[in-house]
Amino acid sequence: MTRRRRVPPAPLPQRDGVDPVRVRLPDGGAWACVRDHLVERLAAPPGLVDAMLREGRIVGADGTPVAPDAPYTPGAYLWFHRDLPDEPPVPGAIDVVHRDEHIVVADKPHFLATMPRGSHVAQTALARLRSRLGIPALGAAHRLDRLTAGLLLFTVRPEERGAYQSLFRDRRVHKEYEAVAAYDPGLDLPRTVRSHIVKERGVLAAYEVPGAEPNSESRVELIEHDGRLGRYRLLPHTGRTHQLRVHMNALGLPILGDPLYPEVRAAAAPDDFRRPLQLLARVLEFTDPVTGTAHRFVSGRTLESWSAYEDWAH
Repeated sequence: MTRRRRVPPAPLPQRDGVDPVRVRLPDGGAWACVRDHLVERLAAPPGLVDAMLREGRIVGADGTPVAPDAPYTPGAYLWFHRDLPDEPPVPGAIDVVHRDEHIVVADKPHFLATMPRGSHVAQTALARLRSRLGIPALGAAHRLDRLTAGLLLFTVRPEERGAYQSLFRDRRVHKEYEAVAAYDPGLDLPRTVRSHIVKERGVLAAYEVPGAEPNSESRVELIEHDGRLGRYRLLPHTGRTHQLRVHMNALGLPILGDPLYPEVRAAAAPDDFRRPLQLLARVLEFTDPVTGTAHRFVSGRTLESWSAYEDWAH
């Protein structure tokens, strides 16, 4: 049985709530020096890697800067901070609904990603909360789409993260969402929608496969309507990517502000925050796997199109 290699702790602190990048040099590498491997692996301009080495921005496990001519050492670990992308500030505060020694529950605005990924790094809920609360080890127990607002659960202690993540994996969290979409008097609600959803990597929109075994299930309830728009309660039983958006679209009720359903629209400018997706993670309810406490958290946000449709729609 192969013994798992222990990963040393990061010798660099977080920057703006973002962890440094960790690189392990592969065993059996044929590179003469660390510099050559990094140029190939990072697909970065040689001049950028050379500058980072000269400036001491790449360090080893003990925090010592890697020399520009350092020989390649298989199995060694390196760390560095990547240059953060130029991200437009996402408007709106991220509110802390609950905080104790085990968890943080936050209420995020639309357009804020859950955690660093791709072009969204510092402008994420995780990075903002780490910096604001001073909890470098804070981690996300689950995710919300960047365009969706509402409640997110974070863990304070890394060794407890798996217990909270298992709540979502094992469907032991009661989740309620709220959405605003067109009102259809001919649609019989409430109803449960089941379908087989596929989300392919690199493709923006998910799609349903007719006749395939269902892998997703959502209950859709009408809370109220004004004859033109409806306010809906959405109860997902499963957690497929874009599931609620796909199921509402399948009912002929695409959620207001959705740039992907029923069809992919031209991408808005990255700093255009005028038309948020009208989907809100309203309720999180679960029994704490560490303390045994019964929790129920409710978002304090409202969907602006419901109360100010005329202003929102123009």
